[in-house]
Amino acid sequence: MSRNAKINTLLLVLVAALAVIPLVFGLGDHKKEPFAGADAEAETAITEIDPDYEPWFSPLYEPPSGEIESALFALQAAIGAGVLAYYFGVRRGRRQGEARALERLRAEADAGAGTDTGAGAVPGRRRV
Repeated sequence: MSRNAKINTLLLVLVAALAVIPLVFGLGDHKKEPFAGADAEAETAITEIDPDYEPWFSPLYEPPSGEIESALFALQAAIGAGVLAYYFGVRRGRRQGEARALERLRAEADAGAGTDTGAGAVPGRRRV
């Protein structure tokens, strides 16, 4: 297993641990909604501190249900992941293309140097 594969495996295990540990140890069992989002936590904290607080603005679009809101959030995450994957794929493809082009140029230069029989060519010696 290469060094990069070991690092990637370790990172995947750490991410899985971050997702599973709170569930296994019951972190958040004392709350009404144990794994509510940061927005809900912030709203609760603000209403506890200042019950008369008025928000500065309202959302542009309020989904009709929590399921639709979750679906839109998942769609947003999927689009973001797709954009990132496309970007990194293009970068890797360019790097691989450049490496192939360099190899092709080197192979052509080696093949051209070996068949040079013009004036001044010394048998058994390559031109540089």
